Amino acid sequence: MIRGVRGAITVSRNTEDEIVSATEELVKEVIDSNQIHPTSVASVFISTTEDVDAAFPAKALRKFSGWTYVPVMCMRELPVPNSLKMCVRIMMHVNTEKLQEEINHVYLRDAKVLRPDLDSSSEL
Repeated sequence: MIRGVRGAITVSRNTEDEIVSATEELVKEVIDSNQIHPTSVASVFISTTEDVDAAFPAKALRKFSGWTYVPVMCMRELPVPNSLKMCVRIMMHVNTEKLQEEINHVYLRDAKVLRPDLDSSSEL
């Protein structure tokens, strides 16, 4: 089965070093918290808010070992009123035997969950 694993992280500055570091942290947390083996990753979709350079997160993904060929798509999100600022989001499609309900949704550095169905403590 292919399942989606999501996460988000906020950054304080739109600099390559900070965004690459934050993306690495986010990908590692998503992989670790869901016990994902690198070879089971099928594809990765990364989006950034309009105030973050969408090219930087892709550089972080090149550093992960164990991935043979993983298609990666990076894009900048359209502005959404009252949405997070300086945020990188990830959707990783993985081959897994886990049910979707058992997969963790990772949000780091005070990022707020924007969909109430993902977390009972969500804020809109």
